[in-house]
Amino acid sequence: MPGTVPDPAVPAPAMTAVRHPSPWYREPWPWLLFFPPAVAVAAGLVTMAIAIDSFDGVVSDDYYRQGLAINRSIDREAQARERGLTARLQFNPSGDRVRVAVSGDVSAEGLLRLQLVRAARSGDDQQVDLVSVAPGVYEGRLLRPLHGRWHLHLEDAGHRWRISATAQMPAERAIRLEPTALNAPATEEPRWSSPGK
Repeated sequence: MPGTVPDPAVPAPAMTAVRHPSPWYREPWPWLLFFPPAVAVAAGLVTMAIAIDSFDGVVSDDYYRQGLAINRSIDREAQARERGLTARLQFNPSGDRVRVAVSGDVSAEGLLRLQLVRAARSGDDQQVDLVSVAPGVYEGRLLRPLHGRWHLHLEDAGHRWRISATAQMPAERAIRLEPTALNAPATEEPRWSSPGK
């Protein structure tokens, strides 16, 4: 009824505070939900960058041709075994030149090739032409000094024979190359006659 006075015995409704929602970025739940996918994306980008930077070309399109090359390589090592070929390889102190002392039937080769293959990075591979400086002794210059684990392959210019070894660089002692690709420490080392050589 109009003009009625409220009864003082009945309490008036209490004023309730209206809560306004805060912006989403101030809530913890969205951040907890976004964190794992963000970490996964960042890890994927880092992995992709490492893969692009360190591509080693392990998968080959011409695997059949490489299989034939492996058979040819086995034949060349058998040829080296028949000739009784072994070698001792030594780097000079600065690591930019190599000297190889070859024993066995080299057939008076004037030029030998040393292939330095790094398993981890094919872009670091080197091929060194070795010229005869004395009977059975050959020398050549490297493009850059070697560090890490390397596969060494010594062969003649005509690709008739090949002897191999695996070594950790820089090498303190001479490296022995054999047809069976065994790496044994040398007892005699080809010495450098002067630092300039």
